[in-house]
Amino acid sequence: MFWKKKNKSNSDPGRTGPGDELSDPVNIRVVIKTDLGNVRTNNEDAASFFRMGEDNLLREKGYLLIVADGMGGHLAGEVASKMAVEIISEEYFKSTKDPNKEKALIKAFSMANKKIFELAAANDQYKGMGTTATAIVIIGKTIYHAHAGDSRAYLYKNKKITRLTEDHTYVQELVNNGDISSEEADTHPQRNILTNAMGTKPALRIDTGKCLVDFDENDRLLLCSDGLYDYLTDDEIADVMAEGSLQDAADHFIREAKRRGGKDNITVVLAELSAEKKDSSLRTTQESELPKMTRDADIPAGLNDTAI
Repeated sequence: MFWKKKNKSNSDPGRTGPGDELSDPVNIRVVIKTDLGNVRTNNEDAASFFRMGEDNLLREKGYLLIVADGMGGHLAGEVASKMAVEIISEEYFKSTKDPNKEKALIKAFSMANKKIFELAAANDQYKGMGTTATAIVIIGKTIYHAHAGDSRAYLYKNKKITRLTEDHTYVQELVNNGDISSEEADTHPQRNILTNAMGTKPALRIDTGKCLVDFDENDRLLLCSDGLYDYLTDDEIADVMAEGSLQDAADHFIREAKRRGGKDNITVVLAELSAEKKDSSLRTTQESELPKMTRDADIPAGLNDTAI
């Protein structure tokens, strides 16, 4: 295990530790792809990749990658996942005075939870809606994550794959208690029962972590909804991430998940270091009340089979 994980909702993340100092920004390449799958008629997943348009702010806040998987039926799930992506990114980049990245992510997740819960409580159309949310921040070569629900983040490094997040599910609790094995959990009939999700209650469990190893050349990150890992094992995911381009990997993930059933929406976000300079022509978004920021990819719920 080469990351530091914290389970937090109300506790103080503490002071900025070693490695939280500002680092020279790296360039990364990102591919995002989402698909309806074989059964669903609407896409309740949302995903985005954000970066600051100014080098000093990029050095301070880094890159942000997010996946959210909404629930609550037609329209409601789409609304929840889109709100999660937009609010988390806005709140995270707005908190420029907080040097502790995990604390900034907790605040952003908490605000998203509050706003989604309030909308669901005030509008019968959105009653019961919620969403998972998994976010990765890359600053220099340091990786931070924040997480609620059962979407996942993986790091592929040194030919091995490691989950950076732990599912907030009934079956994961059985694994943690020693009642079943991890292998049994992969095929358990109740594996998709969530114990924690954004927007479903006033208080939200938010797991955060800081990777204890650098994000180096040949390493790759994956964020995905359960529509992917329900059909591919961690070892199979690692095999795909080991070879080819990010686009090849994204295409293979979608294609294989659909071939094996595709009963849910499938969304993947892949990232790796890039030797290329960042594209200064990318459009700037959300300029009001925020420093200059570019959104390299934004996959709104309902948009099928779109990639960057």
